[in-house]
This record gives sequence, structure tokens and C-alpha cells, in this order.
Amino acid sequence: MRKLIINSDLGFDKTSDEMIEAIAKAGWDGIFTGWNESDGNAEIAKRIREAGLIYQSVHAPFGKCHYLWEEEEKGDEEYMRLIRCLRDCAEVEVPIVVMHAIIGMKKNSPCDRGVERFEGLLNEAKSLGIKIAVENTEGECYLDMIMNKLHDHPALGFCIDTGHEMCYNYSHDLINKYGDKLIATHLNDNMKITGDEFTWLDDSHLMPFDGLADWQKIADRLKNVGYTGPLTFELTSLSKPGRNTHDIYDNVGVDGFLALALEKAKRFRMIAG
Repeated sequence: MRKLIINSDLGFDKTSDEMIEAIAKAGWDGIFTGWNESDGNAEIAKRIREAGLIYQSVHAPFGKCHYLWEEEEKGDEEYMRLIRCLRDCAEVEVPIVVMHAIIGMKKNSPCDRGVERFEGLLNEAKSLGIKIAVENTEGECYLDMIMNKLHDHPALGFCIDTGHEMCYNYSHDLINKYGDKLIATHLNDNMKITGDEFTWLDDSHLMPFDGLADWQKIADRLKNVGYTGPLTFELTSLSKPGRNTHDIYDNVGVDGFLALALEKAKRFRMIAG
């Protein structure tokens, strides 16, 4: 049966140990986390596995990834930072590192320098025996350039974020577009684009079936491309500033949130096969 994975940072005031314990207690199969630059995730990997959970992936830092597309020294610094992330993940035997191609709502100028750096990251991943799953975010043209120019690289994969697809990618069908490279999912819901143009405030990361996503269609598209890997959910208990999307989760607490999310995850697994 398809494994069900959830992110560790759900917006609750809990330590990493407490979150791992709660996720295992709720009945999830595994977890994904961010990268701990100070210890390389060695301690958290140990605790995850001691709890009987799968350590499915690590999300690389993305707040400075736009520098990868620039000639200045900051681009080389960010490149080396991501190299360290890859090496740390390989060290703790995490098979997939999820990366953003870009950050910045108004950026639309991909260039060969960025592709060269991503190729270097992919070469490092290949040498380490792991894969990079590039996630769809804003700046879809950056993802397109990476996926088209580096498509045949054996370490290159794609991570579909269903919420990003709805609000950052104008509901373009990226599952079918890059389905032959699909190796990871970030499943979540939202209310689509709520204004004249998308903003980060639309990226709600609601539980499945709590927004406007067509989950039957998502399941059908995953089937169409033959994706049979784990179903990984990226959720939060918190509304974005000025929004009230997550009021429906008020007062459930961490255990209630995880139980409800697992119920919805199992519902999706039933239709996804």
C-alpha cells in the first residue's frame, strides 16, 4: 500500500522530538524535513528512524536560490551551500532533496548560468547516489528551462506541489508535462488565485478536500503518468497574514490536526490507487 508522508513543520509550538513522536503516534508512515545546516540532519534522522518512520526527503533551503541565476559571487556561495546540503543528505541516507528553481514573484529571466549551476548540483547528486526533485513554484519559466535542458540527467526529478500548481502556475497541468520525471509530491490545497494576480498569500497549504482542488482529477493525472511512489503531503495549521483559511483547524491541537490530515490522506490514497 502506498506510503503516506507528512512534513515536520506544521506550525505548532513543538520541538522536533515532539513532532516526530506525534507523527508516529498518529499513524503516518514517514516524514520530510528541512535541512539543518548546523548538524547536517544527523540527529533528526536518528530520531525519525527510531520512531519507526521513513525519512522520505529533505527540502533544501530556497530563500536565496535566485542567486543561482546571477553571475555575482553570491551565486557561487549559494551553489556551495546546496552542495553541502546534498552531501549531508547522502550522509544520512535521505534519497531525495527537493529544491526550488527560483524565488521571486516577478522574476522571469532564466539564463544559462543558472542551468550550469543546476547541472553541477545534479552531477554532485549523481555521485552521491541521490536525486534532486525540482519543485514547481512561481517563475515557471525557470523550471521549464531546467527540465528541458537537463531532462536526461539521471539525477534530475520533478516534485509536483499541487497547491503551487493552482496558484503560482495558473492551474497548468505540470503533472502530465513533467510526469516522466516525477519522483515526489507535495500534496496540498488552496483557494486558487484570489486577486488580480497571484501572491504568496494564496499558497495556503490546506489539507486535501478543504480548498478548490479537483482531487479526483489530480489522482487521475498521477495515474496517467504512472506515479506509484509515496504520497507526500505538505501542510500547515496556520493561515497566511490577513487570511482566515485555517480557522477550520482551530482548537484541534497537533494530535487532532495530524489525525484529520491522515484521514484525508487516506481518502486521497483510495482514489489515487
